[in-house]
Amino acid sequence: MADITTRDAGSGVHLPAAELGKGQREDFGFFGPGSPTWQVWTAPTALIGFQRAVVLEHFDPFLAASVADMQGIYRDPAVRLDHTLAYFLTVATADGRTATALADHLAQVHKQSTGIEPVSGKRYSANSPESQLWIHITGWHSVLKCYEMYGPGKLSDEDERRYWAECAIAAELQTCKSTDVPTTRDGVRAYFAEVRPRLCTSERANKAMHYLLRTPVKRGGLQFAAGSRLIAPLAIASLPNWMRELGGFDQPAVMDKAVTPLARVAVRVASRPRFELAILKALAPGTGRVLSRHLHATAPAFEGTVTPAQVRAWASAESVASSG
Repeated sequence: MADITTRDAGSGVHLPAAELGKGQREDFGFFGPGSPTWQVWTAPTALIGFQRAVVLEHFDPFLAASVADMQGIYRDPAVRLDHTLAYFLTVATADGRTATALADHLAQVHKQSTGIEPVSGKRYSANSPESQLWIHITGWHSVLKCYEMYGPGKLSDEDERRYWAECAIAAELQTCKSTDVPTTRDGVRAYFAEVRPRLCTSERANKAMHYLLRTPVKRGGLQFAAGSRLIAPLAIASLPNWMRELGGFDQPAVMDKAVTPLARVAVRVASRPRFELAILKALAPGTGRVLSRHLHATAPAFEGTVTPAQVRAWASAESVASSG
């Protein structure tokens, strides 16, 4: 590990997110080359997994209330979803300072999202540890699920253990406790079984799920709307039947069987970097810049990984030094 208090403080992160596609990484971030996180999150299947995640997340009434009240996906769905996926990919692949700065920026944005959840009458907050844990696990689980289903297949047992350990590290950037993140496949199943009794649907949740699966052209633009419709059958096929039925977006089993082999062929083609970047340029340009930065970056000055705690300590030391 680097002694980050000795490293150059002059190459800090410049937000907004558009800047994240520029410049050279300082280090290999939290995971580094050869990590299952780099492997899974940079695969083209991450687009499918992301759509899966943002749909199933709406079965949590508190998240559904937050999305409905903020209206971000309805005003500009392409930009809103692009920024969210860019955040996940930044945490997965960027240097530690960049990832931490973006996480802090996102936490400030989430402070605005509070209100009353109408199903239970309870107050919600986008920054609550429970909501942050739900978003984090569903995101990492969905991307891995689609990687296995449409991409190269299951990770080795060792890489799967590493993937979930790395998921817990990434959670340190959010308000949830990293110790609450499951570290095994069985642990993930147990988490979903534990939260299932509080999952439900509503008119607002169903509206959002259908909107995310098949975004209207007049809101998302032609390319984004077409992309959502192409990906939707794949995302639906990866979801459990009870969710598909409850959300009112189920599809015939024959559709599931038909799209899977076609998707695997398409993913193999899209795995070539120039094709993957072209797809992201059309559907999620901000995310494409993050991936391009990752793929084209030369070796950093420090060819090692850091931890969120180290980056926080580094930032704190810099703040003290500048104020002194």
